[in-house]
This record gives sequence, structure tokens and C-alpha cells, in this order.
Amino acid sequence: MFLEIVTPDEKVFEGEAKLVQLPGTTGSFEILNNHSPVVSTLKQGKIKITDTTNSTQYFEIKSGVVEMQNNKIIVLAETK
Repeated sequence: MFLEIVTPDEKVFEGEAKLVQLPGTTGSFEILNNHSPVVSTLKQGKIKITDTTNSTQYFEIKSGVVEMQNNKIIVLAETK
């Protein structure tokens, strides 16, 4: 699935991901390939991304929103 993480200053990530873990306002959740559509607000925490080579990256955010539809995830985030 394709993932974009955008902040007010720059696009911090763009690429394929196998798993994305997000700090939702009502609890942490994961999105995998072919997940049903979702829109959620995000709270302060870390976004965990596992790519197709099983490499893991983390991005610290202050808040944000995420939309998942048709195997495309867009995260609009405020960073610290």
C-alpha cells in the first residue's frame, strides 16, 4: 500500500508500506494492506512504518489526521 506523511513544512515520507501503526486519539491502531476505508484523528506519539523489506522507521508527531482508502494512506501531521 502507498503511504504519504505530510507536515506543514514538508513531505516526510512517501513510499510503499506493509504495516503502519498510528497513535489514534482513542488508542493505537494498525493498518495493513486491503484495510477497509478509515478516517481518524491522531494524538501525540510515534508513527511506525514497516516497509516491504521489513525495515522499520518511526516518525514522532504532535497531532494529525489519517485517511485510508483504496490502499493509499495519507497522514497530515503536526510535528514537534
